[in-house]
Amino acid sequence: MATGLAVSGCSLSAPEGESSPPAASSRDASAQAADEKPAKPRDLDLGIGTGWGPSRAEVREAVRLVRAMSLRDLAGQVIVTDYLGTDAPVDLVDRLHLGGVILFDRNIASSRGAREQMRTLRRSTERPWPLWISADQEGGLVERLQHDLTRFPSFMSAGAADRPGAVRAAARASGRELAWLGLTADFAPVADVTAGPADPTIGSRSASEFTKRAARAVTAAVRGYSSAGVVPVVKHFPGHGAAPSDSHLTLPVLDRPRSGLRSIDLAPFRAAIDDGVPAIMVGHLDVRAIAPGKVSSLSSAIVTDLLRKRLGFAGLVTTDALDMAAVTGRAGSAESAVRALRAGVDLLVMPPDPRAARDGIVAAVRAGELPLRRLRQAAARQGALMLHRQARVRAGATAAPRPPGSARDASWRLSRAAVTQVAGECGVRQIDGRVMLTGPADDVATLGSAFRTYGVEVYTPPPPPEEPPEPDRRGARRQGASPSPSAAPAPPPIPADVMKVAVTGFRGGPVTGDVVVSTDTPWSLAASSAPVKIAAYGDTTGAMRAVVQVLLGRRAPGTLPVRLDGVDKGC
Repeated sequence: MATGLAVSGCSLSAPEGESSPPAASSRDASAQAADEKPAKPRDLDLGIGTGWGPSRAEVREAVRLVRAMSLRDLAGQVIVTDYLGTDAPVDLVDRLHLGGVILFDRNIASSRGAREQMRTLRRSTERPWPLWISADQEGGLVERLQHDLTRFPSFMSAGAADRPGAVRAAARASGRELAWLGLTADFAPVADVTAGPADPTIGSRSASEFTKRAARAVTAAVRGYSSAGVVPVVKHFPGHGAAPSDSHLTLPVLDRPRSGLRSIDLAPFRAAIDDGVPAIMVGHLDVRAIAPGKVSSLSSAIVTDLLRKRLGFAGLVTTDALDMAAVTGRAGSAESAVRALRAGVDLLVMPPDPRAARDGIVAAVRAGELPLRRLRQAAARQGALMLHRQARVRAGATAAPRPPGSARDASWRLSRAAVTQVAGECGVRQIDGRVMLTGPADDVATLGSAFRTYGVEVYTPPPPPEEPPEPDRRGARRQGASPSPSAAPAPPPIPADVMKVAVTGFRGGPVTGDVVVSTDTPWSLAASSAPVKIAAYGDTTGAMRAVVQVLLGRRAPGTLPVRLDGVDKGC
């Protein structure tokens, strides 16, 4: 999620206990009765196409099942919400007949506890298909689930490596850990094409500034997650990388002409659609060339006309988190839910008040403001996808789940393929003696550990000497003398055999030293005068070990996935 995402969303409270459901109005009853007439052959699939995973038979089975649902259950089925606490939210999901939940780290006391929590949720809720149990787990800055799960570098590492096999393996390994917890979907990968330093939201969450490279990374990651039995949701359509603000805080304006949208922002989404991606998230953007002044996730010009008709996407469409300021500043839970469904969205993610969203959908159908067929179509897409995933898992067509921590080797291999040396002689040992590290404390600790793993001593300078006591200036004045300022003690000199290695992390500016390492986007490297510069794209143990290997003489295989003025693309 514009998450960030990023990714994504704010903390919500579970809805309060709801009152007894109101009796269906005569208008609602007649609408239901009319719609329950035997379906014409041409409407057995509610207009849902194939080519995104589910077979025609799975689509029609989902349609048959949604026709048996009440209006209130249908309205809840298209909502996915977050929740508080580490207990299975059985009452919340059952009371509103929700389609599923999204997990955050606050919901997990331990990985085994989370696994049991999800098992309880699945067993305690009655659905004709599996629940949508999801997370925002991209790697890098957006890792909503932590504890003992394997950490991965940012998705920009996929663009730097530009090796579909390594990217696919990393996504597959991450997906297997998520599946072990009981998840059925992940809001990843990010298909946004970053516009460079002017991109304040996506940054290293994007694979690349180069569209073809970004498209290769996205399609590889989609295949990896799918092979692990986890539904990938590509985001944030039609592209957040050139938006100059964050949709968590405001409605960003994407002021790119149509030609630029086609050639840059839409290209990775088009590649994913052509490759059969099952789900796409629509971001909250003001796309001036197509729907000026409108929120893209609530706009039929974006969802139906552009995504479905022009790009031909027949699969599941989700919103970004509906509790973000880009939406809440313009519509409440009920209004945004109805507008998104009317626009062509199928799954509503994190409305601020899920009960109000559910009730608003019911009221809109009863009032004739939202066609019942559109609501059923949305629920059926979700159902068909969950049935398809379930069938693949049962048939052994997906990799078996693996416990947290099992993906470390895949994470390490991706970082090793991505690490990029952008200054200094390539393939030459750069470290002869000890190293002194500066930068963010966590990064320094991880990099220091990596150096020690390879036998390099980390020099810790002694603490500076204590400053002399302040002179008694009043006494000096009484004696007619001018008080002299005390000189600050000089820092201890750095030994000649010590190399200075400076780390710059998330939104870090340029730093200097004998070696400079960036652990997020590499843009700060352009302004550094260091003779050796390395882009790691992550602060994981694997990323730091890859850096140390390069400094000890291993050739860096990665190439820059973005433009840097005056900097080569790598070794």
